[in-house]
Formats: sequence, C-alpha cells, structure tokens
Amino acid sequence: MPKYQFSVEVEPQYLPDQSEPAQSLFGFAYTITVHNTGEVAAQLISRHWIITDARGHVEEVKGLGVVGQQPLLQPGEAFQYTSGCRLRTASGTMHGTYFCVAEDGERFEAAIPMFVLDAVGAGGGGGARVLH
Repeated sequence: MPKYQFSVEVEPQYLPDQSEPAQSLFGFAYTITVHNTGEVAAQLISRHWIITDARGHVEEVKGLGVVGQQPLLQPGEAFQYTSGCRLRTASGTMHGTYFCVAEDGERFEAAIPMFVLDAVGAGGGGGARVLH
C-alpha cells in the first residue's frame, strides 16, 4: 500500500427540480467519498475539476477545500460531501484531482475518476454513471 493515498468514489445524480430543459439548464448533484487508504494522516487542501458538456465545452474549476472544508483524514478515515453543478447540455462528464498534504509535509494528488452526468437516461433521478 502506498504511504500517501486517497481513494475517491463518486455518486452522481440528475436533479430535475433544479433543471430547466427549455432554457438548456440541467442540474446535477454528486456525492463524493474521500477515503485515506494510505499510511499517513493527510489533509485535502484544494480541488481541480474539469467539467465537459456534450458540446465539448470545457470548464475548469479550482479552489481551496471542498464545501468550505479542508478535512484532515487519518489512515482509514473517510470524508463525504455533496455538491453540484449545472450544464447547458443534458449530459457531460466531470473528473479532476485533489491536492493533499500529508502530516509529514509530503504533497500528493488524488485522482477523481471521470463520471458521467446524464439527464436523458435518468428517468427521473438515476441515470448517472461512473467511468472506470
């Protein structure tokens, strides 16, 4: 097992009540679980998202922490949060990285796996899928 490692799981969801398809606005939520699978306590410092809609428009989002927090995770601990985004198309993808700093000062990145945001196949709420 690597000394410095976070694993990331994502559960995306289409939000019909926060969408206006006639105005090309589609709302999505995603619940992320970050798990310290390494051997050293580490803190999630910042995020870098790459969001791509069905037309190929790419938006990059960078910022400190997640949902206003910079969680410090001991080995074996997990942190879960829910956030969201809006797209101008009924589907798209998201992926990215978290920048982390271990208790001993080592810096590392944790990959956020690509996942699909899909309003068309959602059938009222499901429909989003994670790509491996």
